[in-house]
Amino acid sequence: MAQIKLIIICGEASGDLQAAGLAKELLSLNPQIKIAGVGGTLLGQSGAEIYSDINGLSVLGFFDALKKLPKFFSLKKLILEKIKEEKPKAIILVDFSGFNLRLAKDINKSIPVIYYISPQVWASRQGRVKTIKKYISKMLVFFKFEQEFYKKFGLDVDFMGHPLLDIVKPGMDKEGFFARFSLSADKKIITLLPGSRRQEIENILPIMLKASLLISAKIKDAQFIIAKSPQLDLALYNRITKASYINLKIIDGLAYDCLNVSDFCLVASGTATLETAIMQKPFVVIYKLGLLNYLLYRPQVKTPYIGMVNIVAGRKIVPEFIQFQAIPEKIAEEILRIFDNPSERERMKYGLAQVKASLGESGAASRAAKIIIDFLNKA
Repeated sequence: MAQIKLIIICGEASGDLQAAGLAKELLSLNPQIKIAGVGGTLLGQSGAEIYSDINGLSVLGFFDALKKLPKFFSLKKLILEKIKEEKPKAIILVDFSGFNLRLAKDINKSIPVIYYISPQVWASRQGRVKTIKKYISKMLVFFKFEQEFYKKFGLDVDFMGHPLLDIVKPGMDKEGFFARFSLSADKKIITLLPGSRRQEIENILPIMLKASLLISAKIKDAQFIIAKSPQLDLALYNRITKASYINLKIIDGLAYDCLNVSDFCLVASGTATLETAIMQKPFVVIYKLGLLNYLLYRPQVKTPYIGMVNIVAGRKIVPEFIQFQAIPEKIAEEILRIFDNPSERERMKYGLAQVKASLGESGAASRAAKIIIDFLNKA
């Protein structure tokens, strides 16, 4: 059997996670496939050859992207050279739409381009659908509403369900977690998930800490934990938390275990909102950009919500505190109100269960791999 070469391109931690899951399933179905591309530790561990690591590629806002333009130009040149050299059967783009859609325009038209994890064109800049229709051969999407959206424009699109349903699972039992990190099972645990980008931590974690301090004044025995992103240095978290006066632990790389023991969570908008929903934990969404980035970004957004959980539900299930509303006093007041209202917590959990059910069935990455192989066999 002739070897099939595929190139996968991702640019952020969440994309690396999904790219790795897809790569494993592709290799499981056909060990003769050779996968290479741009990714992180997880994609490399899946068996792919990494041309360039994703470290430093993540951007937050227009000005951050502007500063990294030389790096992106250099990366695009490298990828196009590798495509010319390797002559892959297909290119698989994973999220990272600002870069990947521009890359798609320059890929030789004889090579099929598959997009795994849809750019959020349904939320902003819908004009990019024209680019997708022109340069993308196949769309594989995680949400049913995305399939319906793209079908309106005549794209070849399949709904996978969400791979997080297979991924979001704690690695240890609660008792083991409590013992390892010297936490009390008898006290409330509030988890802070401030994001996976340096700029997010710097913008959002101070707000979460101030809100936590206010909460701790009312819930005397509360324990606070920060789910640290393994891609970021501990020094960043230590610098921001050193002046906090709360019972706080920073826990590295165990986000799902942190969620598992939580009574409530403060979550930066992004993939973590879905992860928290899958774990069925009550939470609020917090997000803040630099002012100029926000002023540039906000007019482009067409959805009434920013949290993925609320977008999927089509209604507000969890409170959102975005930009000028991301005020510690307001956040603390709302969390304390929910804590004091069992029916409100049950309403939220019911809504989160509905969102989880809408994500489809487990096995999304496996379904995606089968569709890709069938697509390649017909190409």
